[in-house]
Amino acid sequence: MTEQQRFKSFDGVEIAWRTLGQGRPTLMLHGFLANAEFNWFAPGIAAAVAATGRQVIAPDLRGHGHSAAPIDPAAWPSDVLAADQEALIAHLGLTDYDLVGYSLGARTAVRMVTRGARPARLALGGMGDSGLLAAGARAAMFEDSIRHGEAARDPRAGRRVQAMMAASGLVPAAMLGVLTSFVATSEAQLRAIAIPTLVIAGQDDDDNGSAEGLAAMLTNARAVRTTGDHLSAVMDPALAAGLSAFLSAQTP
Repeated sequence: MTEQQRFKSFDGVEIAWRTLGQGRPTLMLHGFLANAEFNWFAPGIAAAVAATGRQVIAPDLRGHGHSAAPIDPAAWPSDVLAADQEALIAHLGLTDYDLVGYSLGARTAVRMVTRGARPARLALGGMGDSGLLAAGARAAMFEDSIRHGEAARDPRAGRRVQAMMAASGLVPAAMLGVLTSFVATSEAQLRAIAIPTLVIAGQDDDDNGSAEGLAAMLTNARAVRTTGDHLSAVMDPALAAGLSAFLSAQTP
């Protein structure tokens, strides 16, 4: 595994990333309030994917991990996370690659595709139909939890979000910035995605709607369920195995 590397994105904000393995470039985007270490490296998913003959490229999304966490609202325009990854792809000179995302990373991956990114394969973890079609509703829950903690409309969610931010040393203003950058994806945009796609989620994970419903909207997709809920599914070796099998298969 390489050391943390950094580059300046389209607007000068520093984005950090790490790589693992050699071979086909595979860009892997983590979830909200997490980072590449938590979602990909610690659970062994990055190692499993790299073992199939791939180079995992795992950035920390803006505001997360080792990347910069600006608090100026101007640093959080619509689709900024997608724009950062487009800038990373350009910085690395990638023209033929695969794209994997979990939760916020899956939402970001879909936004990249709607903006013109063309990975050969697309894997969306922890994501369902409503998480893309109604991104604002999910953002509103997180905003309430970040601003009000235990006094949020859903106290349990408020406590969990506050604990996750504290554990990772996340900046609340930056996390609110992430939420303001959310853009919903229309059903027409989803139906236009013809890239071979895997939609994979825990059996008890409907936090972002139905994985099966999302797969049905995409032109060339299938849904797979593993064990666990939205937070625990990444720890199930079946998720790593499912991603690896999909990425390494000759046909989707």
